[in-house]
Amino acid sequence: MASLLTGNAWAEGVGDSVQGAAVFKKCQSCHQVGEDAKNRVGPQLNDIFGRTAGGLAGAKYSKSMIGAGEGGLVWSAETLDTFLENPKSLVARTRMSFRGLKDKEDRANLIAYLSEFSDGSASLPSAQETGQGPEISLDPSVLFIVGDSEYGEYLSSECLTCHQSNGTNDGIPGITAWPTKEFVIAMHAYKQKLRPHPVMQMMAGRLSDEEIAALAAYFKDLE
Repeated sequence: MASLLTGNAWAEGVGDSVQGAAVFKKCQSCHQVGEDAKNRVGPQLNDIFGRTAGGLAGAKYSKSMIGAGEGGLVWSAETLDTFLENPKSLVARTRMSFRGLKDKEDRANLIAYLSEFSDGSASLPSAQETGQGPEISLDPSVLFIVGDSEYGEYLSSECLTCHQSNGTNDGIPGITAWPTKEFVIAMHAYKQKLRPHPVMQMMAGRLSDEEIAALAAYFKDLE
């Protein structure tokens, strides 16, 4: 399990917040941070660490981002690192048009900068000593596996012990009519422990790529 560090310690050990301020200029057309920061096209980023994705009051989010939060996605150094590299790798249908930061050092510096605007009493999951958080590792071919919906129906019994087959959100987010790509990415994020829901991590960890594709095919067409 990752160690827990305060915001300042994380910033000092992983990235350069001064350089991160320069990287943030790529974000500031949509986001604000610091004193008097307000929601704009995107949410303000004060106290981002520990925040549930899609969960800031008053901010406008896509259904995909809200669903990611309902599914257990919380912003930490690790999940931010993955999202900043390629937003659609973690939230497939996010409306954020930013194409991502491919440079690991830029991401580490930006995360260090954002940590300066998080409550010092909050503990932040650390990134690895290299400044890299774990990145979702997904061969693009996995997204093109054609799932067997009949097999998916057979596998779905465990899912339906919690999720409602009629798609209602009764304390647990509905997963019916979920687009295939989004379903597959979410399940692999649980499998790689980027979405921090222990039961879903356990369930996804048991599934092969073909089984995940089969479940995606079944739930996509379930009405």
